[in-house]
Amino acid sequence: MISMTRRTFKAAVLGSLIALATAGAALTTAAAADKITVGALRFTSHAPSFVAFERGYFKDQGLDVEFKFFQAAQPMAVAIASGDVDFGVTAISGALINLADKGAIKVIGGALQEEPGIEGQIILASKAAYDAGLTSPDKLKGHSFGITQAGSSFHYMAHKIAEKEGFDSGDIKLVPLQKVGAVIGALKSGQIDSWAIVPHIAKALLKSPEVVQIGMIADYIPDYQVTTIFTSTENAETKPDLTKRFLKAFAMGADDFNAALVDKTAGEQAADDMVKLIHIYVYADKPLDKAAASIRNGAMRVNKDGKLNLTNVKDQLDWFKAEGLVSGDITIETLVNTDYVDTY
Repeated sequence: MISMTRRTFKAAVLGSLIALATAGAALTTAAAADKITVGALRFTSHAPSFVAFERGYFKDQGLDVEFKFFQAAQPMAVAIASGDVDFGVTAISGALINLADKGAIKVIGGALQEEPGIEGQIILASKAAYDAGLTSPDKLKGHSFGITQAGSSFHYMAHKIAEKEGFDSGDIKLVPLQKVGAVIGALKSGQIDSWAIVPHIAKALLKSPEVVQIGMIADYIPDYQVTTIFTSTENAETKPDLTKRFLKAFAMGADDFNAALVDKTAGEQAADDMVKLIHIYVYADKPLDKAAASIRNGAMRVNKDGKLNLTNVKDQLDWFKAEGLVSGDITIETLVNTDYVDTY
């Protein structure tokens, strides 16, 4: 009886020690995870962040991620500068460049990009404007074009269309509506004549009789670096390990996304699984069977390993400077930190 009690006691002690060791290891692991906030839009093009989260790639890199969602690019840039968001993926805007000029923000990689052979951003017209003669982008002179804010990517696209078609960009009436949802409503109701947007939104709009396709942005900006990865200057310059870990996890998410829905090399089951994952964040208010086609339609290339088209980013910067939307003295080195990814 005494012997059994001792064995039981020893077993209990050993079990307690193992439990304490396991709990201690778990606490150490939890303590080691860096809490970061990632800015995103509820677009298919932001899928790499969602994939990295849902498949544990951020966690594997020791990152405890929380998402903060936005409805336009410029507020996200402000949130990065204020420290409310640690990393973001969105289009270059005047706000982002101005904050970079103040030493607050750095672009550190590339994400969504127009690529020949892969359907990209679509130029749209309201049915009323189309019936009145706006049947192609060369007829945009004198018509209205929806943007979120002055200095947004939509503003840049409108300028590039005008430039190639040979008329002054001032001949397009830009209508700032602050949020993507407001632009959608204005286009469908005929309050604005035109817009350009990523395919998962554009194709959904084209299912309605109020909207017509009149062109493709790739015909005007063939290698457009649509979105970039950016962070605070503090992260980029003083926290290289944290920044590299974020980029690695994001790149793994991009690889999965491209294989499933862009290159379609991973098989149909992988594509279905990817659509279900993205649906958690995109068109979540719709049943999966209603959202699936729109999610698939939004599958534009996300650059492998965050590679950045620096040539196009320079073109964007030059345009912002020429328009007087940012300081004429800002350099590409002020905007972009090239330490983290390949550029071309």
